[in-house]
Amino acid sequence: GRTWARPIAAWAASETAQTTRDTLQRLLLGRPGDWGTGAIPGDTLLSQTAARGVAGLVDTVRVRHASGGVSTLTFKTYDQGRERWQGETLDLVAFDEEPPLDLYLEGLTRTNATHGRVWLTFTPLLGMSAVVRRFLYEPAPDRIDINMTIHDALHYDAAQRAALIAGYPAHQREARINGAPILGSGRIFPVDEAALAFEAMAFPRHFPALAALDFGWDHPTAAVWARWDRDADTVYVYDAYRVKEATPVIHAAAFRARGAWIPMAWPHDGYQHSKDSGEALAAQYRRQGVNLLPDHAAFPDGSIGVEAGLMELLDRMLTGRFKVARHLADWWEEFRLYHRADGKVVKEYDDLMAATRYLIMSLRFART
Repeated sequence: GRTWARPIAAWAASETAQTTRDTLQRLLLGRPGDWGTGAIPGDTLLSQTAARGVAGLVDTVRVRHASGGVSTLTFKTYDQGRERWQGETLDLVAFDEEPPLDLYLEGLTRTNATHGRVWLTFTPLLGMSAVVRRFLYEPAPDRIDINMTIHDALHYDAAQRAALIAGYPAHQREARINGAPILGSGRIFPVDEAALAFEAMAFPRHFPALAALDFGWDHPTAAVWARWDRDADTVYVYDAYRVKEATPVIHAAAFRARGAWIPMAWPHDGYQHSKDSGEALAAQYRRQGVNLLPDHAAFPDGSIGVEAGLMELLDRMLTGRFKVARHLADWWEEFRLYHRADGKVVKEYDDLMAATRYLIMSLRFART
């Protein structure tokens, strides 16, 4: 992790004085009266000043730095308001639980002069908030989302995980288990992931294959590959691809490597001509050896309705006829965030979802 060759100034904060004391302060210093048993080594704690109003709450602690100097750590709360977060220059700000956007931006501002570090640790129980959207929908080179699910908590065995999952109310389950923002009734696929996931496996040769593509540039080009058990009418999505700002030559090479013989469905915007060459997108991929279907993805009656595709997918999910390999992290990430706002599908972060819909619409063209 990040290290400093000099003493630093840091703030650590949570929602209220009580939650700051019981979470960050406890983890870093230990419980009141038992200082030095937390993550900061006890022999480096030089002094601390008590905060007013809440028993056992520390205001500031002085910590011996490896260089011989002294670092300071101050505990803050969100309910102090933005005005109490102004003025200071800091190297590190730690938010535990999701902060309001104005406090998050103040925390960033406090580290501007030092090129410092800000981190946030929380379960997104507030849904698709401005802070969450900043990390999920507004990518930047200095900002990253690290997602941890209950399956990454290896100190629980399978039975303990199952008991924990069962204890959460349905509307919180995806947030608590997978770190997905609560989307409530806005989720397009309100389906338990465990019912869809399968472990990677080899498929019988008689299961026909099909791939599907969603074109992109500033948003990613995405594709999925599937096998279809026709006897059980069950689709298994076993591979996925999502890359932005790359040319058809790059994408096509990746597609061919996954099986140049596999037919690939594509959307009607493949008829659009690129501004540089004047050649249709679909034609460019065919020229690179991608086995695109002759016509764009459509249902047997020729329709291409988005809602019809989503309902077909949801019906398959609910009846056990659609499965996705557990290791396809990009696919599952989009699945968890795919939602509606004001009744309309949110067309953000949905590239693999769109490719999956085209695949289901074109399933009759799968081949062995």
